Amino acid sequence: MSRIPLGPLSGNSLGDYLREQRQSARLSLRQLSELAGISNPYLSQIERGLKKPSAEILQQLAKGLEVSSESLYVRAGILDERHGHEAEAPDTRAAIAADPRLTDRQKATLLDVYDSFVGSGTKRSEAKARRRSSSKSTTTTKAPRNQGD
Repeated sequence: MSRIPLGPLSGNSLGDYLREQRQSARLSLRQLSELAGISNPYLSQIERGLKKPSAEILQQLAKGLEVSSESLYVRAGILDERHGHEAEAPDTRAAIAADPRLTDRQKATLLDVYDSFVGSGTKRSEAKARRRSSSKSTTTTKAPRNQGD
């Protein structure tokens, strides 16, 4: 009997892979849910493609299955399989730059913080160059600082 999942999130390759790994390890849904510390219904929904688990849940499942968490991250689309890098993220820099509620200085600060987290050297140097050019072109007076920033 073939089953058709109700609205899988991404082709259900993650759910199919989890089920295959669980069955290979000869574990029931209940056993794996106990090993991973997640609820049995939630695990069932992940396997059927109805729920998309977080990286933390995937890590717990990987421990329970004794497989690499990276293999689950790839199946879930968190890591790029070809390069082992993060899958393409939304263009955060463009979103920051396009937000009309932010001043140029706020945008530059947010880009610095973002770059410090993602560690992109080329993007960081581009952001610094952008900041330098925007600070030269703006001639607005600065508000006094309250806390010695």
